[in-house]
Amino acid sequence: MDDFLGQALLLLGITLAVVLALQRLHVPTILAYLVVGLLVGPHTPGPTMDTPQLRQLAEFGVVFLLFTIGLNFSLPKLKALRPRLFGMGIAQVALTAAIVGAIAWLAGVPPAAAFVIGAVFAQSSTTIIDRVLVEQREDQSRHGRIALAMSVFQDVTAVPFVVVIPVLGATAVAFGAEGLAGHLGTAVVKAVLAFAVVFAAGRWMLRPLFRLVAARRSAEVFTLAVLFVSLASAAVTHALGLSMAFGAFLAGTMIGDTEFRHQVESAIRPFRDVLLGLFFVGIGMLFDPAAALRIWPWALGGTAALLAIKALAVAAIVRVAGSDPLSAWRTGLILAVGGEFGFALVAIAVAADTIDANVAQVALTSVLLSMIVGPFLIRHNHAIARRLAPVRPDLEDNVPLMPPADAALLSEHVIICGYGRIGQSVGHVLEDEKIPYVALDLDPSRVKQASRVGERVFYADGSDRDILDAVGLASARLVVVCHDDVPAAMRLLAHVRNARTDLPVMVRTRDESHVEALRAAGATEVVPETLEAGLMIATHALLLLDVPIGRVMQRLQGQQSARYRLLHEFFRGGDAPADARADRGDRLHAVVVPTTGSAAGRPLADLGLRQVVVAVIVRRGRRLLAPPPETPLEGGDTVVLFGSPGDTAEAERMLLT
Repeated sequence: MDDFLGQALLLLGITLAVVLALQRLHVPTILAYLVVGLLVGPHTPGPTMDTPQLRQLAEFGVVFLLFTIGLNFSLPKLKALRPRLFGMGIAQVALTAAIVGAIAWLAGVPPAAAFVIGAVFAQSSTTIIDRVLVEQREDQSRHGRIALAMSVFQDVTAVPFVVVIPVLGATAVAFGAEGLAGHLGTAVVKAVLAFAVVFAAGRWMLRPLFRLVAARRSAEVFTLAVLFVSLASAAVTHALGLSMAFGAFLAGTMIGDTEFRHQVESAIRPFRDVLLGLFFVGIGMLFDPAAALRIWPWALGGTAALLAIKALAVAAIVRVAGSDPLSAWRTGLILAVGGEFGFALVAIAVAADTIDANVAQVALTSVLLSMIVGPFLIRHNHAIARRLAPVRPDLEDNVPLMPPADAALLSEHVIICGYGRIGQSVGHVLEDEKIPYVALDLDPSRVKQASRVGERVFYADGSDRDILDAVGLASARLVVVCHDDVPAAMRLLAHVRNARTDLPVMVRTRDESHVEALRAAGATEVVPETLEAGLMIATHALLLLDVPIGRVMQRLQGQQSARYRLLHEFFRGGDAPADARADRGDRLHAVVVPTTGSAAGRPLADLGLRQVVVAVIVRRGRRLLAPPPETPLEGGDTVVLFGSPGDTAEAERMLLT
């Protein structure tokens, strides 16, 4: 007991120091645990920690991890996501595992070990993908959402691998292919039986149990109940000769369908994180630096195969699903990285004697190197994909892939980024008003069809600085972003604001969640699509309910004015009706800066105009919308103030004196 306690304290101390040190270098925590395992493992100098108690505790890390995954994938959710799950998700895992497994088998690896390698290489790191995409604001982009969805689904596919891998190996050697098939069939029957038992218990016992426990209002009792349910389910599958993690996953899917899911996940998280850390420390102990010197050519080849095969397979699947080539390649590059579950599957295979030590070293090192290289691919996925995305042969003719040189000669025109339904509607209205425009889109078939009828549309990325310059950003009158790719819109706003602070930019977004961020990035106005749809439905509903049209329009204008900055900004004349004159709300007020006044030559930030908003500066006939605080005033400028009558009067006095 004293030996176990001493080793546990030493392990916790080393783990705390290494994790803190590597987190300062922005190294993922899982890689830090692997480093700890390498330091305390049998293959490196220093203390060696490998007690049965620690190994048994570490095994529960995977149990609680799969329990948490089950919480997030309840049966109704799995059923609702069936088209996506059984489409791109299963195709990606099955295709990657089949290709990698076949290559490994042809290279001389035994069939069971080749299957394990294919399963390991099919996994991707959701943690790395999510962190890097959030950092570069691509988590809400089309390719980012697809990649994250497929990565999360890979966690679910690990469940059948956890069931099958322990059956392989010794069974195949002892009984041959026929015996292996029989044992796999038995494992499937046991898995179905376990599902039936846990499903029955979950349907008739779990919800009443948690209601009874929740009524006690005791966090300790609730945590005890969560531990009991997860470990009891693990014990059921263990008694049937299956993995404990599989039983925990089944229990999680049952609880995930109840109203207690979020509280259960919160209660189990501390146990999961600590024990899973111990599990990855145990995986780190498997790394042998001396073996790495012997296997490094195979490890580098495995890393290259992992990255290339997964990127190609995912890009092909996403392309077949209907995405454009650029998005397909970007998704493939994001998912090319190896995953933490790959380490877990290797450890399970080693414990079950399904894979020998040398092959395990190659697989572990390949996944580790891919997790080091993967963030680079994710961070530069756009630049790499632009070089990989081919031009479809049927679109090479009659599709302008880049704006021609004369596009930069346009003047007082509108740049439309995104030429879908909304972009085309904007373009047609501008055409009716005889206002010139240039449209950019990344759907080659849409560009081809629009260009055939004479519309000025080009296949180009509107968030690219060079593209914007090529379509005449310097002389444009307005930029309208009509797609819903928020990260691309943020990049566009950064380029536009660096080049022209006076150019108004209108951005369309799907909902109101990104409105403030887009405005802070420089958008003149942001139009949420769901808001407009909701207002139009409400308007038609009131009209069908025989509400007078005047009252309906008043409500519509009120809702829009509450959300759109430009609708707040209006001038009120002296002949306004009495009720309008009595209204003390905010309005616009124009002030001409005198050439001899103290305001001329000073930036807005130094003038103390804190109670009003400087909406526009008109200088020599040009309008500078939403000028930044560092903008200096010039004599003769017309400054348009927005605020209450008292505040605008005080601001006018400061500008004139």
